Amino acid sequence: MPHLNYQAVLFDLDGTLLDTAPDFALSLNRLLEQKNRPPLAEQAIRTIVSNGSAGLIAHAFQCSEEDTEFETIRAEFLAIYLDNLCEQTQPFPGIESLLTRLGKQGTPWGIVTNKPSLYTEAILDKLRLQPSPAAVVCPDHVDKTKPHPEPVLLGCEQLGVAPQHTIYVGDHRRDIESGRDAGTTTIAAAYGYIDDDHPDTWGANYLVNHADEITALLF
Repeated sequence: MPHLNYQAVLFDLDGTLLDTAPDFALSLNRLLEQKNRPPLAEQAIRTIVSNGSAGLIAHAFQCSEEDTEFETIRAEFLAIYLDNLCEQTQPFPGIESLLTRLGKQGTPWGIVTNKPSLYTEAILDKLRLQPSPAAVVCPDHVDKTKPHPEPVLLGCEQLGVAPQHTIYVGDHRRDIESGRDAGTTTIAAAYGYIDDDHPDTWGANYLVNHADEITALLF
């Protein structure tokens, strides 16, 4: 693998930096139990985590955002999730050693996610990743969310590094579009929450199947 020239690294959160699917599954199945509905397999939930709470509720309850009960059900789900968002969530294999190496090298890293700050900050506070991120950009920090480049550009600004010297890693097409349009080098994380889309069609500069492959690109 080629070694990339870079001064900073940004990551998407769910499905790229952290495996949050188990806690989404736990929370969603608790809600389904409360509604006297059968549970869903975690694997089925993993493939739709990238669609956010709206996608999870739509799938689990076979409804749309236009349904009158939709927002009520979603609020119930998010309340359960907030109480259980770090029961089983952990970095993907290889991520902690990658962050350690970035820290030893003195390279700043950050997070650009479509996960609201209420949940993002609570997870980061519990996990205490080391070194800690020097930038955290959530949808409530910007006017336009991914796939628009604004969040990645803000992440670069917070890190104090120009986009052309920054790498952005994500597990969804919108991550790659956002990073590419911002001017960063992009890495598609095919180990993440991939639905029926094909990561090799996203136009990323690099494609990896394990976080260790990110390390191999960077060091």
